[in-house]
Amino acid sequence: MASVILYGDKIHIRNNYLGNGGYLDVNGYANVPGAKYNVYTATSPTRGPGTGSWQILSASGKGMGTEVYSGDTVFLMNLYQNNGGYLDINGYAPSPEIYNVYTADQTARPVGTRTWYIFSDTTSEYDGKVREGDIIRFLNGYNNVHGGFLDTCFPANIPGELYKVYTSILSNRGNGTGTWSLSKA
Repeated sequence: MASVILYGDKIHIRNNYLGNGGYLDVNGYANVPGAKYNVYTATSPTRGPGTGSWQILSASGKGMGTEVYSGDTVFLMNLYQNNGGYLDINGYAPSPEIYNVYTADQTARPVGTRTWYIFSDTTSEYDGKVREGDIIRFLNGYNNVHGGFLDTCFPANIPGELYKVYTSILSNRGNGTGTWSLSKA
């Protein structure tokens, strides 16, 4: 049986586009007010020290070490230099996407822009717990949960990176762009 994801776990987040859309990763300083780092998917979860590692934290006050359930609200903190910022949306994205995705410091942006609802399509034991290998979708909490689903779109054209990351109105535009899987780092 796959391991249950717990609050406080350090994880890698892999996109499922065409079977391997890369690992959620930070790369380079963002040039947008309030943003910290650019977010892409990378060919490896360890492209740089901590760039593809994230800590899953409760946005509703659940304690460290408790189980993550489908439907929970979470923060995803990047571990680059032990402070890569929180996964966040900031500014409108090019069509067909809604918002750009960056990281931001905890107090730099409204809390809703860095709050994500986590949904598991495949809770293997039907108990609602999120496990390694489950098909996951992340919905942003901005504007009464109208921030869109975490999604990949367009080649990154940066060495070591695969795709740009945005949010979409669709939970999966096709071929896995909006689905992810988690593994413990």
